[in-house]
Amino acid sequence: MAPTEAARQSFLSRSARALLLVLLAAYVTLRGILPALHGSYSDIGNYLTAAKIVAAGGEVGRLYDDQWFQEQMHRAGFGERGKFSPFPPPTALLMLPLARLAPVQALRVVTLISVLALLAAIEMLARALSWSRLDAALFAMLSAAAIASSLRLGQPYLVVSACCILGYYLRLRQRPVAAGVLFGLFAPVKYFPGVLLAGFAINREWRLVLAGVAAAALVVGLSVLCLGWQIHATYLSSVLGSHLTANLSMQSPFTVHFQSFDTLLRRLFVYDATANPHPLAALPELRVALLVLIKLALASLAALALRRLAQAGAAAAVAPTLGILGILTLLLAPATAAYHFTLLWLPLALLLDYLWRRGARTAGLALLGCYVLIGFFPYWITDRFEGRGALSVLAYPRLFLLLTMFLVSIDYVLRRSPERGLRGGALPATAAA
Repeated sequence: MAPTEAARQSFLSRSARALLLVLLAAYVTLRGILPALHGSYSDIGNYLTAAKIVAAGGEVGRLYDDQWFQEQMHRAGFGERGKFSPFPPPTALLMLPLARLAPVQALRVVTLISVLALLAAIEMLARALSWSRLDAALFAMLSAAAIASSLRLGQPYLVVSACCILGYYLRLRQRPVAAGVLFGLFAPVKYFPGVLLAGFAINREWRLVLAGVAAAALVVGLSVLCLGWQIHATYLSSVLGSHLTANLSMQSPFTVHFQSFDTLLRRLFVYDATANPHPLAALPELRVALLVLIKLALASLAALALRRLAQAGAAAAVAPTLGILGILTLLLAPATAAYHFTLLWLPLALLLDYLWRRGARTAGLALLGCYVLIGFFPYWITDRFEGRGALSVLAYPRLFLLLTMFLVSIDYVLRRSPERGLRGGALPATAAA
């Protein structure tokens, strides 16, 4: 539990926080769990169809053939459009244990697993950071929109995020090998845990890092054994590059839904008679130059902050390192969706805990406010500016909220000494409120 003094500084009473948690849980139930239980299909079709192809000994070499894969989805019972691209090949093994199930049955199983992962993530977060269970639950559920989206679509991100939190908890319990395995397990499928492994490498936690790399290598090896090398070669030669530049098949590279610098600058400076007839200026070379400049600037700022933390040599440096890298990863990503923001549970919680322990209340509230707005911002208000020249900038609120989180974190690290003493032993009970 948090200190009594911190509790007196709270914005919401315990009963108010409990009521807010109930409301958020109801939102997740109505928008995520119930649609999934009634067979609302979408992204799960991509994962399950790939698993069915592997289980049936099908033509795995054609997984990235969108038209062929679409036909396989229809045969598997999915009526909507889908594709395997841009998933890495090991993703085809993700739902292999469910390959014999009908779509509605598989989605229900995935929903149950995801809900259990959510509960486990809350418990491990509370233990790892010495937060109350109520505050840990409220913090996670403040991303209710992302949780509901992940559940409704059958995405695995709740499980991935829970594994990262459990890995961090095991690290605190002096079990670096087990922690590393949990971080490495999903790294070949969803790259985010691999970035967190890099954070541990920066802090020279080599046993954990080596265990994570070994686990990731084992998953890749299993994928090559099951799927063959050719599909991996195709991924490296023609799929990965398109993914990193936000040129995704069957999706517009101009869509505002990606909320990335890649698509924003494409909107501003690339002319397309159908998809983008009104750019700010038709200067595609400028788009490339600005994109490189922006991403280099953000990476450089992160490097300066991480260097500052490393120079301090403080034991607490791991937390802000992981936090900054986690936010930076989503900020630099060529495309993000609502469900990706459940991956911020561990990085953001570590940053909040780090800031609050040092009395940086304003910075902490700024991060928390952006985190809440990312999920509940009325995007329909800003979507109308998409494709309207310079006004297209207004259609990217999620991108700029994420940028604000990044800059607030960097500013604190660069302007304040990481060696400042702690104020108390735990995050205030209302930090997540």
